[in-house]
Amino acid sequence: MTDIETTEDSSNALNDYLHVCRATLVTTDGSYAVSVHGEIVVGDRSIPYHLVPDAGFLGKTAKWRKLTTTAKLALLQERWNAGALQTLEAALIECADAVIDIATECEIDPTGALNALQAKYERASDRCKVALARIEAQQGTHAATRQAEKTRNAVNLSLYPESFTKAQAMPRHFIAVLGPTNSGKTHAAMEHLAQAKSGAYLAPLRLLALENYQRLLDAGVAVSLITGEQRKLHPGATHVASTVEMFNPNKPIDVAVIDEIQLLDDPDRGAAWTAAVCGVPANTVYLLGALEAQQAIESLVHRIGGTLEIRKLERKSPLKMDPQPLGSLKNLKPGDVLIAFSRREVLNWRDQAIAEGFAVSAIYGNLSPEVRQAQAERFVSGDTKIVVGTDAIGMGLNTPARRVIFTTSNKWDGYSEGTITAALAKQIAGRAGRFGAHEAGFVAGFDARTHKVIAELLREKIEPLPATGFFVAPNLDYLQQISKATGQTRLFALLELFTKHINVHDEFFVPANLSDQMEKARWLDTLKLSLEDRYTFSLCPVSTKIPMLENALMDWARDRADGKPSPLLRIEGIGGRNALQYLEDSCKLYAAYAWLGYRMADTFPHEELAQSLMKTTSEKIDLMLQQQNQQHRRQQPGKGDGRRRFGRR
Repeated sequence: MTDIETTEDSSNALNDYLHVCRATLVTTDGSYAVSVHGEIVVGDRSIPYHLVPDAGFLGKTAKWRKLTTTAKLALLQERWNAGALQTLEAALIECADAVIDIATECEIDPTGALNALQAKYERASDRCKVALARIEAQQGTHAATRQAEKTRNAVNLSLYPESFTKAQAMPRHFIAVLGPTNSGKTHAAMEHLAQAKSGAYLAPLRLLALENYQRLLDAGVAVSLITGEQRKLHPGATHVASTVEMFNPNKPIDVAVIDEIQLLDDPDRGAAWTAAVCGVPANTVYLLGALEAQQAIESLVHRIGGTLEIRKLERKSPLKMDPQPLGSLKNLKPGDVLIAFSRREVLNWRDQAIAEGFAVSAIYGNLSPEVRQAQAERFVSGDTKIVVGTDAIGMGLNTPARRVIFTTSNKWDGYSEGTITAALAKQIAGRAGRFGAHEAGFVAGFDARTHKVIAELLREKIEPLPATGFFVAPNLDYLQQISKATGQTRLFALLELFTKHINVHDEFFVPANLSDQMEKARWLDTLKLSLEDRYTFSLCPVSTKIPMLENALMDWARDRADGKPSPLLRIEGIGGRNALQYLEDSCKLYAAYAWLGYRMADTFPHEELAQSLMKTTSEKIDLMLQQQNQQHRRQQPGKGDGRRRFGRR
């Protein structure tokens, strides 16, 4: 038996063991763990659970990755077995007994408290504490101070939808248009939007907002563009194209289109989709996205009120796996898209593709939307023959690709490299074979292992989004309520109180990931700024992992605290190998200044200059990518654009 066969057998055994145990592997708190689901029975009540057993942690992600599949299986069997199951369910039954005893004594429904036992990524003992805290809160005898009781009341998100008064006063009709990539979800919704007397398109990305702004303009619609960093205001606008965070909850309209609705399940940005669905004041609301969002949509609409229509679409052209992996870049053909998962790898694969005689477009997340669009348009027009990109192409770029080739199936998740999700694999692969350009789309891995993993991911059935646990982020009004109830004025403490108490009050809504905002809040609290100003700065789209951007944000906040205007310095470029990175970061800095300029014009008066510099810097980046393309091709004598070497498609 070969090493490959042995590895495959071990992998199959691991997967079989997980399947039999009703378990999956998850990453939580930087560690790998086993998450299990099942049911316990207490009296005549069947109680489902989905949790990480306290004994189910398997080690830090980096250490787990180094284990052989056989060692992983052995460790899993040691940590999760019949005895561990018995221990877990005994603890859950004990917890459920206590909850039900309190509920029976007080004649209240324990269902909400027991729902705490369904939290796929969380430790069983922690969720038992939440269940008991919930029932004690219902009972009114929770062991908390009177001040904490006031805080919980201030953060009572069971009334979250009702805070959107305009939307709640309207008889809204929701139309969920669900299907895979390349199924035509957007077309009918945008047709209806263009014909409506008033409306809004809400996008997950500035790139998509720009694209559909132009689409509405081309249809003769008076439309404005509003994103965090950019405004194009039409004086007689009846419509708006914006990023989802910028929707207006106070202006009733006829039709709204909310794109990529499955992002409700995103811990970092899902709160924006929760807010939009709860609060967009439109007579008709289109929800466009993946099929796995249906259950979540039905649950959310049932909670907030309104009628719901589900339309399911199928892909318009078939998507097929190539029989064999690509194997070598010598087998590339014009129209192929290579996928990597980091900026460095994109540029590396780009250079290798150029070495094979191709003009190449490069697309990755650090590029501004304008540069990504320009690079994509060169591929559409035929000026370039190959695209090399990250998963940034999976959303918002409709390239006429015939084939998508994954150079790897692994992506850095913030802790270590791991296999991408089936949902991401399908979204990226779905870009192949755009309807009207190709009869079918094709997918391949670069090497045999990647090819096999991608094929398995594309066959995998994606779990539906949960029907509870919708993410919510605190707006300024909520934080001011908490501040009034507690006397607390520090932003960090207010955000901490929000995340602490929201989870006890109502399992239907849960706190979004506020870690980045809280990190900024720590040092913002040291400045003499109003709560409103600190809140605004904490949301400014600046990565604290890039020193130039973090330092700029700190300087801007100090200028605001000192009551003086903050200048926008024109950043001089640098040469050498880091020039492209420096231009990319500079573009982000100008965008952040423009973002602040729209919100604090007295301190940041040079918003128009920032917009101009964003535009010119994006043009420089695009030109540099073109020049690098041409330079690398000149260094490959005797190679053309790929047609002579590889033949026509």
